[in-house]
Amino acid sequence: MATSTMENNGSDLGDKGMTLDTVRDSLIRQEDTIIFSLIERAKFPMNSPTYQESKPCVGFCGSLIRFFVNEAESLQAKAGRYQNPEEHAFFPDHLPPSLAPTHSFPQVLHPAAASTNVNNKIWDIYFKQLLPLFTVPGDDGNYASTASSDLNCLQAISRRIHYGNFVAEVKFRDAPHEYEPAIRSQDRDALMKLLTFEAVEEVVKKRVEKKAMIFGQEVSLNTTSTESKEKYKIDPALVSRLYDEWIMPLTKFVQVEYLLRRLD
Repeated sequence: MATSTMENNGSDLGDKGMTLDTVRDSLIRQEDTIIFSLIERAKFPMNSPTYQESKPCVGFCGSLIRFFVNEAESLQAKAGRYQNPEEHAFFPDHLPPSLAPTHSFPQVLHPAAASTNVNNKIWDIYFKQLLPLFTVPGDDGNYASTASSDLNCLQAISRRIHYGNFVAEVKFRDAPHEYEPAIRSQDRDALMKLLTFEAVEEVVKKRVEKKAMIFGQEVSLNTTSTESKEKYKIDPALVSRLYDEWIMPLTKFVQVEYLLRRLD
């Protein structure tokens, strides 16, 4: 069974242990996972046949990537992945029940979190906007490995964005008097203003760009450190852009959607 990110990160995000610091620690560690998953996907060219709609055939219809993600999520559901409130499937409608032993994850979120799923947006952004920016044109035939790398990217990005539920919950608990008026009036703009800290966002963008520089260096024993740092497996500026244009805005969208129903 998939282990909770809360446990993987060594953080206690149970009802009593969840704080803004523990949530931020988890978000920072998730940056590493996202960057490494992008680096792994960048090993392959675009491999466009992975995404082309196929003719109807025995077993499945549509693109290989949809088939791969559907099948992978079905297997992971049987292994208990989606018992974890941090996990959100891209194709949740027909997931099989878990066959794994039941695990009691900490009930820290309002039930409203279960109905917030922005994976359709993440899917469109990843394939239509992000993927062409960090893969080179070409076809090396490694379609299954390409789809597997895409799935890792999608799940890492999805987990980070939907972690906005936990961010919203801990912020609400820290200052309910600040959020309740906007929630009662269903004022999305007011909530977004309360949740936006531009200085913090700038720090995040700079940090992920620096991480991408460090993690993605091309290292060779025959070149100087200065020369090796000029080549990266993925453009560090692109990782900063990913957070700026897509990850952080969608995370705040999730937070707002969660808070709007926090008092239900």
